[in-house]
Amino acid sequence: MFYSAAFYRLFLMAPKPHRFPQVADTVLQSPPKRARTMATESSIKDAFANYTDYLNLLNEKRERVVKASRDITINSKKVIFQVHRISKNNKDEVLDKAVKDLASVTEQHVSRLVKELQGTDFWKLRRAYSPGVQEYVEAATLCNFCKNGTLLILDEINATLLPLSDPSHQPLQINILDYLLGLADLTGELMRLAIGRISDGELEYAEKICRFVRDIYRELTLLAPHMDDNTDMKTKMDTMLQSVMKIENACFSVHVRGSEYVQLPGSSDPSYLLLGMPDREI
Repeated sequence: MFYSAAFYRLFLMAPKPHRFPQVADTVLQSPPKRARTMATESSIKDAFANYTDYLNLLNEKRERVVKASRDITINSKKVIFQVHRISKNNKDEVLDKAVKDLASVTEQHVSRLVKELQGTDFWKLRRAYSPGVQEYVEAATLCNFCKNGTLLILDEINATLLPLSDPSHQPLQINILDYLLGLADLTGELMRLAIGRISDGELEYAEKICRFVRDIYRELTLLAPHMDDNTDMKTKMDTMLQSVMKIENACFSVHVRGSEYVQLPGSSDPSYLLLGMPDREI
């Protein structure tokens, strides 16, 4: 028993050989390094040089697109201000000038944007030109409603841009998102127009605007929740609702309190009103 215990202790103290030496050798060996050649370095430099040129050209184009979008915004606002100058006596004259100014915006400024973006992936630069396109849609739809009483649809707007494009390239077309955002801004301008028409005594025209704006809001209320990029639309829907309520309240006040207002004695203009005078004294 004594020898057995002594041999057992020696056996435990003796070094043991590796069970899988080939696996350990494989793990410890590092893969051989590839020698870097001049051709490899040259190809990498050429690739990065191409990326640099592409990004520089894209940034330069973005700056030109932003400038064109800014010019479209400024001149489209001038068209909207021209429309707000209408009255009962100069409606046709004012609208004809507004239509000419809108055509000038299309030929001088929108054409620059079309030339910059035709034949390219214009979705990459959408954020650069979207504000100008929305303002242009707002001005075009406002002019069309005041002149014809109808809504200018997207296909009609894009049809006016086709002659500006080179037939050999893919033409720039206003996308549905920018059209809807511009249409949402239209309701604010129509609200201001309706208030002005009420103050000028054109209640029927203001009621027509009210029905038109209400229809736009109802349709966009159904569409807005299904839009992917609907952050801007949600904000504009709240503003649109306020515009609808302002027009409705103004028309409602005129209808309810209209019996309190009568024409001034000796005046043939119904826009001059006096409070509290009975009809038999006129």
